[in-house]
Formats: sequence, structure tokens, C-alpha cells
Amino acid sequence: MFDKLMEAQQKAGEVKKRLDAITVTGIAEGGKITVTANGNKAIQTVTIDPEFLKEADKEELEELLVVAINKAIEQAENLSQTEMAAMTQAMLGGMGGLGNLFGNK
Repeated sequence: MFDKLMEAQQKAGEVKKRLDAITVTGIAEGGKITVTANGNKAIQTVTIDPEFLKEADKEELEELLVVAINKAIEQAENLSQTEMAAMTQAMLGGMGGLGNLFGNK
């Protein structure tokens, strides 16, 4: 059992490294604001269209930043869940009949 725990920790570390290398993007208002994050939900860049910035008021800028950030985080969360589910499935598949305890068939 201890070996399985160590293997799970190792695989979780590998998933984290993969997610660090994957980029997701949140876009608001057709590209007026673009936010990129990695698969671990760390924001990496925020880009604001210069023309939009000249015309936008503070409230509009803040609203669109929130929209773009939330879209990027949502994509990163979906990606993270998919990666973790795949890792869990692989781990349970290697445990013989124990995988059936969790509803997997």
C-alpha cells in the first residue's frame, strides 16, 4: 500500500509539471482583453488592446478583466480535472478489482 501512495504522489507531481507547461486563454469582448494562465491556474499574462484602453472607463476595464480571468481559470480547472481523472483512472486500473469500489466498471 505504501508503494501505491508513493506512486500516486509521483504521478501527481508529473501531472503538475504537465499542467505548468500547458497554456490556456481567456478572452473578453472579442480580444479587447486576453488573459493567459497555465494549467495550474497561475495567471501568466494580461494583454489589453491599446485602442480599447484609450476608450474604456475604469468600470468597463475591471468588468472585462474579471470576465477574461474567470474564463482562463475555468479552462485551467477543466484541464486540471481531466488530467487528474486520467491519472486516477490509470492508478485504479492498476489495482485490479479495487477500482470497482469507486463505481468504475
